[in-house]
Amino acid sequence: MSCKEQKKISTLFEKEVHEGLTAFPKYLSSKFFYDEIGDALFQEIMALPEYYLTRAEYEIFKIHKSDIVKSFNVNGEGFDLIELGAGDGKKTKILLKELVDQKIDFKYIPVDISQNAVFGLEQNLKEEMPRVNVEGQIGEYSEVLDRLKEMSDRKKVIMFLGSNIGNLLHPKAIHFLKKLFESMHLDDLLFVGFDQKKHPQKVLDAYNDQSGVTAAFNKNVLTRINKELDANFDLNKFMHWETYDPETGTAKSYLISVERQTVDINGLALQVHFEAWESIHTEISQKYDDDTVEWLTKESGLQMITSFSDANNQFKDYVIAKNKL
Repeated sequence: MSCKEQKKISTLFEKEVHEGLTAFPKYLSSKFFYDEIGDALFQEIMALPEYYLTRAEYEIFKIHKSDIVKSFNVNGEGFDLIELGAGDGKKTKILLKELVDQKIDFKYIPVDISQNAVFGLEQNLKEEMPRVNVEGQIGEYSEVLDRLKEMSDRKKVIMFLGSNIGNLLHPKAIHFLKKLFESMHLDDLLFVGFDQKKHPQKVLDAYNDQSGVTAAFNKNVLTRINKELDANFDLNKFMHWETYDPETGTAKSYLISVERQTVDINGLALQVHFEAWESIHTEISQKYDDDTVEWLTKESGLQMITSFSDANNQFKDYVIAKNKL
């Protein structure tokens, strides 16, 4: 890589793209998949036959909605329901309706890095569930966690669904959970989705569908760099590649340069050189079992209270509390 001239980096996107593409090996964060195009592509992914995660968690909510809500509201005092990475809220709406039907006093606070997702969800809920008190927030999880404890003295139930925690390797997941621990009062709860270990081929297929939607989603990070940072990535010169290690439970997504090439990122005054078959690591999708989740929570000062599973045990949502021992 080379810098054509000194360029002041001012935004998080600029900073992380510069850091990732000047590193060795190269990497980009999966959080940058999401813009208006990326949001639409992810909606398509969730409807794919190979992508079991959304259907499995949706099934959990349909089957266990009453018990899930009871686990949130043990003392009947009401709470703030804070969802990190809310997206379109399709699954969450099942719980929101159950909360309304049970006449529970709650406020829903969806948080997402995508302004498009938050605005769309707020508008949709106004039409579908006007009785729900919604207060959307745009931002990264770390920003929200820093101000979570000061939001109110009211009990909080923090939801992190869709196995989004799987985007973090175990050390970073522990760091994230420790930050949640520090942000929680003693009666606050976490409700976290963990995709379970399963047949390796089923995992690979979920992130490498035959129709190519996941490949387009992965490449959308390059489209964003082209559009927002005046770059000239040729998407046809990169291929989507997925791996899965059943020993560690780690699935990884890459973009692979199919030839030797140089890319100009004018917005960063940067030239990035790729050798043939050089990779850009873009996403981690970690898979779990009960022992791993119990270890993660204990390392973070938390404790598992209970869990809810779909009929085939492909996915689990865990209720987690601050360890009071």
